[in-house]
Amino acid sequence: MPRGLGFKLSFLVVAAYGLIGLSAVAEEGPLSKAEPTGITSAEVIQRFAAKEKEFAAAREQYGYRQSVTVQTLDGDTPDGEYQQTFDVSFDDSNRKVKTVVFSPAPTLQRIVMNSADFDDIENRLPFVLTSDEIGQYDILYVGQQQEDELHCYVFDIAPKKIEKKQRYFQGRIWVDDHDFQIVNTYGQTVPQIHGKNENLFPKFTTWREQVDGQYWFPTYTYAQDTLHFSGQDVVIREVIKYSDYRKFGSKTKITYDGKEIGKAKDDGSNQQEKPR
Repeated sequence: MPRGLGFKLSFLVVAAYGLIGLSAVAEEGPLSKAEPTGITSAEVIQRFAAKEKEFAAAREQYGYRQSVTVQTLDGDTPDGEYQQTFDVSFDDSNRKVKTVVFSPAPTLQRIVMNSADFDDIENRLPFVLTSDEIGQYDILYVGQQQEDELHCYVFDIAPKKIEKKQRYFQGRIWVDDHDFQIVNTYGQTVPQIHGKNENLFPKFTTWREQVDGQYWFPTYTYAQDTLHFSGQDVVIREVIKYSDYRKFGSKTKITYDGKEIGKAKDDGSNQQEKPR
């Protein structure tokens, strides 16, 4: 079976009720500052960046369903909400098509969703760091850590400089030492914009799962944070779910939420990896 992080089902409880912290969910080992064995940290960066580039290209061949929920909270009670669920598929010309399947009228009163928010949800919360992009970031090796059954290399990353009208990720990533892909991301998008046109963004965690026996796909993003606007503090919660991954041309759906996981069978090139 494809490997994944074992805390997803428990995390659903957190997303639904907001009762416990993230650290209580993940079966996370202590952080060891030991250097990698048989490979340098610089070589790890080069390997995972190259694999991430492969993954970014492969992901463009997959359709999926994405559901987005953004809430403002008064205590533990939502007092405003934005929801949307959409399917990403392909038309007869092999072009990606986004079809909205659920989009009730938003009830947010204390914040406004703008283009930067939607761009972050689509492009930075499912964070990918490829060999084409690592030059934009300072990448610091901080150690090794067990994430459930996965042994990971851990890196802190931050943009070297902020270019005008560009957005970046800043935070921590966990890279599986077997597949050399990012399996967990924690941080926030930057820059945070203060002043006249305030635009603030919460810290988030995105988990991935190996759904095709080869690549790790984002499956769940969760954020709950207090945004300190000049006029008021606003507690925001975001839940983004990715499911029903389907490779273009395949009739096999790949899901992560407790259902049987299949593999793409379009050309026989995707082989199920034997569990370690």
